[in-house]
Amino acid sequence: MLFDHKSFDAHETVVFADDEASGLRAIIALHSTALGPAAGGCRLWHYNSDLAALDDVLRLSRGMTYKNAMAGLPLGGGKTVIMAPEQIRDRRALFAALGRAIDRLGGSYWTAEDVGVGPADMAAVATATRFVAGLEKGRHASGDPSPVTAKGVFTCLMAGAHRIWGGRTLSGLTVAVQGLGRVGWHLCQALHAAGADLLVSDIDARRAQLAAREFNATVVAPEKILTARMDIFVPCALGGVLTRESVGALDARMICGAANNQLADEAVGAKIARLGKLYLPDYIVNAGGIINVASEILQIEDPAWIEDKVSALAVTIEEVIEEAAKRSRDTAAVADSIAQARIAGDCRLAA
Repeated sequence: MLFDHKSFDAHETVVFADDEASGLRAIIALHSTALGPAAGGCRLWHYNSDLAALDDVLRLSRGMTYKNAMAGLPLGGGKTVIMAPEQIRDRRALFAALGRAIDRLGGSYWTAEDVGVGPADMAAVATATRFVAGLEKGRHASGDPSPVTAKGVFTCLMAGAHRIWGGRTLSGLTVAVQGLGRVGWHLCQALHAAGADLLVSDIDARRAQLAAREFNATVVAPEKILTARMDIFVPCALGGVLTRESVGALDARMICGAANNQLADEAVGAKIARLGKLYLPDYIVNAGGIINVASEILQIEDPAWIEDKVSALAVTIEEVIEEAAKRSRDTAAVADSIAQARIAGDCRLAA
């Protein structure tokens, strides 16, 4: 039953959208609108089952609530997943159908790009609703959010690395990047420029080889990246990669990446702390993309607003690390408690 689902967590609204003509089968989840209309991207993925898609959208939607709260945005959390058909007959029609489903929510949810989705898809959504961002055209168009996501991750990673190793470069440190999509690629550019020795892994072997040439990186097979020798692990693929078993075998002293829902469950965060490793909570470090999208939703014209919000992510990370040390708790649990306080409007705990 939906209400008893392990990831339901008191979601406000869950919508199942079906459009036979286009082949659309999607789930739209709104976790919270306490801070404002829900905002979160749309993911197109081949799921093993409907239940797998439901679990993914519920976890992602809750993560967006926390992400927007920690980024200081007047937005709640929501997410869409599209269960990709074996063959998409008309991609534009598929996303237009999604736009119609979103429009029926009356502005309580705004969507944008996520895994498997790009600006052209958002343009198709925009033919049926105005509640869409990540567009390439228009007065407040923000375009592809992935470069800003990567910038936020890099900014936080550098703050964490400075805390552990000192210095302002990554020279002499081995950084393993798992996943070379748009965000992972931009992040590799920044890491390479900062002097890191890169290990890269992707399910697309050609993409990995291209990264090896571009960034003087070493390619590692996807099934071996978690056990490679490294200083920093940067997960930029799908979620759930950090399990109680995998973190025990992980050589890295720090984990900081763009993937959503990196922890398989709450106990993993505690184990990472017990092992003396530093985990930088994903929904803080990867918030650059939603900040970029929020500028479009909120119609903010000052480009400095985005820069200031992204720079503030590193400050938030440092506050979480300090609070975790003070309370003798893991960083994931501390970040959750601060986010929950912000959502509840408890300024004493959120400060």
